[in-house]
Amino acid sequence: MAMLWPGRGHINPMMNLCKRLVLRDPNLIVTFVVTEEWLGFIGSDPKPKRIHFATLPNLIPSELIRVHEFTAFIDAVQTRLEDPFERLLDRLISPPPTVIIADTNVVWAVRVGARRNIPVASLWTWSATIFSLFLHSDLLEYRGHFPIRPLDSKEDEIVDYIPGLSPVRLRDLPEIFHGYSYQSFGKFKKCYDELSKAKYLLFPSVYELEPKAIDFFTSKFDFPVYATGPLILFQELSVGNDGSEPDFIKWLDEQAESSVLYISQGSFLLVSEAQMEEILEGVRESGVRFLWDPKFGWLVGASQGLKRLL
Repeated sequence: MAMLWPGRGHINPMMNLCKRLVLRDPNLIVTFVVTEEWLGFIGSDPKPKRIHFATLPNLIPSELIRVHEFTAFIDAVQTRLEDPFERLLDRLISPPPTVIIADTNVVWAVRVGARRNIPVASLWTWSATIFSLFLHSDLLEYRGHFPIRPLDSKEDEIVDYIPGLSPVRLRDLPEIFHGYSYQSFGKFKKCYDELSKAKYLLFPSVYELEPKAIDFFTSKFDFPVYATGPLILFQELSVGNDGSEPDFIKWLDEQAESSVLYISQGSFLLVSEAQMEEILEGVRESGVRFLWDPKFGWLVGASQGLKRLL
């Protein structure tokens, strides 16, 4: 059974993990739990026959507006979906679930599994390094580095005391560590306190990319920690059989190590055209080499001025 956090960046890796699992085990059946709204978004997407959808009622703010009501959205997921999930478990008796794979941010999933003696594998959909940063927010607070406030005189101080994290300027930490996101972070932190009750921890990463962070988690917890590899659509990728590589891969191979900035807009962030122009101008003026992954369909509606900046 897969219980996910309602959001595209969480649903995609969870679905891809489930696809990989059913391809490996011909006897495995997966119940993929989504809200009724999300079933409308992804219900027609191709998937193996042994992955079945089950729904929870729409008791949380819509995906279409959650960016504007994010704190309320977090509260709703953490407080309104546990009971419907338990009732769903009561109905799944043939066969009953033998394991729950739950997004780490679903705070009640580990508790539910413990009450029912169902082992829970916690899937963290970001990097292991970022998770280490989140877990050690107390160290940031102790050093006066959290929350980060705009124009803080400490923004250029170096954070070099987080296990698995290379030295980094305070200003370059993820946005959630900045002042206006402090309340949201506090709500997510409850999930990390529950993690010790899980039976497995999964990262969509490669050990060789994050050995220090993954080694830290292996030593911290008394249950297995796995790097699953990138949870992307391997099976759906269209790859030419002539052995050629995409141009952007060839270009990346020609660049110096750690010299390229990767920019991904994701599906959650809403950015105005004026803000996008400012970002692009800043990147161009910096002179840094970059690889840009724009939001799907964004370039189609962009102005000519914005296209010229690209």
